[in-house]
Amino acid sequence: MELRVTNLERTFVDVLCRPDLTGSWEEIWRSLESIEFFDLDQVVEYVLLLENATTAAKVGFFLEQHKETLMADDVHLNPLRSLRPRQPHYFVRGKRKVCQWVKDWNLLIPVEILNRSWGEVL
Repeated sequence: MELRVTNLERTFVDVLCRPDLTGSWEEIWRSLESIEFFDLDQVVEYVLLLENATTAAKVGFFLEQHKETLMADDVHLNPLRSLRPRQPHYFVRGKRKVCQWVKDWNLLIPVEILNRSWGEVL
């Protein structure tokens, strides 16, 4: 019997590539933040294999936001930057929420993700 499995790095990229197959952004973000270590070379290699500009930007944005804890540096971020979209892309496909443009990654990111304001009561 053939059994297909994944590793942490591929799962990380796949979750950001296809969030519609996972939970809410709060669940995604908190789960990814709980991971203490990624093999960043494998992460970049998989993103480059996918050749998806939006995924490259999402992964790059997340790694940049967690640069210190994940020990991400320009060696890992620059290949992702070179693949980022040429024009702004929405971080969350199909749902037009209040977004902020993050120029470095050419992403329109919902403010709730930027501020980590998951369902806060105002």
